Amino acid sequence: MIALVVSMGTLFAWALVAGRLTRWSITAPVAMTAAGVVLTVGPHPLVTVGVTTSDAERAVEIILAVLLFTDATAVPKGVVRAHRRLLARLLLVALPLTVLAGVLVGGLLFPSGRWWLVALFAAVTVAVDLAPAAELIKDRRLPSWLRGVLTVETGLNDGILAPVFLFCLAGAEAYGDVPQPSGDPLGTALDAVFRAVVAGVLVGWPGGLLLRRSWRAGWTPPAAVRLGVLALPLAAYGLGILLDGSGFVAAFVAGLCFAPEVRALPPESLHLVEDVGALLSLALWFVFGELVTQAFTGDFDGRVVAYAALSLTVVRVLPVLLALIGSGLDRRDRLLLAWLGPRGMATIVYGLLAFNGLAPVDPHAADLVGQLMTMTVLMSLVLHGLTHGTLAARYARRAGGGGAGGGAAG
Repeated sequence: MIALVVSMGTLFAWALVAGRLTRWSITAPVAMTAAGVVLTVGPHPLVTVGVTTSDAERAVEIILAVLLFTDATAVPKGVVRAHRRLLARLLLVALPLTVLAGVLVGGLLFPSGRWWLVALFAAVTVAVDLAPAAELIKDRRLPSWLRGVLTVETGLNDGILAPVFLFCLAGAEAYGDVPQPSGDPLGTALDAVFRAVVAGVLVGWPGGLLLRRSWRAGWTPPAAVRLGVLALPLAAYGLGILLDGSGFVAAFVAGLCFAPEVRALPPESLHLVEDVGALLSLALWFVFGELVTQAFTGDFDGRVVAYAALSLTVVRVLPVLLALIGSGLDRRDRLLLAWLGPRGMATIVYGLLAFNGLAPVDPHAADLVGQLMTMTVLMSLVLHGLTHGTLAARYARRAGGGGAGGGAAG
């Protein structure tokens, strides 16, 4: 309980001075992570948070479910229509190439011959999340089309990677140090994804339809609509678990099915689920601060630093630049899109789930995944979180001071 009091107290303190801290690029994730480190470091920490229990794993999955649902519903449809070709390049070309690059880098740095494990490294560390550089999306020195494309890419990126993560985790668990019962782990993972899709459709499609009809008929006020929207990701997660599927994949599918109905609902219908998701994610950033202190207390593998650095640079930048060849974007826009691949909540959640899944069958691999996740997100907080203001200013200067950009490929 002390962890709840301290983390929420830290969040409240940040809220009081958020405007001033933003001038120095100290965002909420940076503040919460710093507080987590300070309050959990040392042999007798003030706060201790357990993240390896089954209850903690469920809590982490629920947080991811809410975030993935929000990502799927908050995608601006006008941006998708206007820049569908550019988004297709980023999500259908650059993203698979990024995963492949992550696998190759993992194979070079950790040459164990266990390709499922290095594929899991990639699945955990390549998920893009704008939280470490969230202020950049609000910065009007960047053109609106560029901010919109980044929002859509990061919103769909995590959900697309969710089934990939499940497959890689199943393979890594099946071929760990401890022999597992015979069976088809990949087939089981595929079945879990299918069941999750069914659960998401069963919740998202009729849920959106019923909310729209109820609102239009005048049967429900906006406050009740907001509560109904919040219930959908939680219901989808629960149904996905009951059907022996993935709860967070079910929530993402539910969000995709619900998204077409959003325009017919009150403008503020997504505000509650977005605020709840933001609050839960900030609490997890505090927990991440404890993970940072733990990552450096045991046997730390120095190759982790190299992998994280390459994941945030080469693994992201080269695939995006390759995918954007012939897109019509100028060099400045291509470089900015390639550089802006922050790692945040999805990487933390996938890393925790991978750690808990691997710990019983391969403790060394579990520790390695935890270190890779921690170092990647920590370096991203520095590289992306503390440099977004400089990036926006430099972009505006090169664009002639107006932030107009070079135009987008439709």
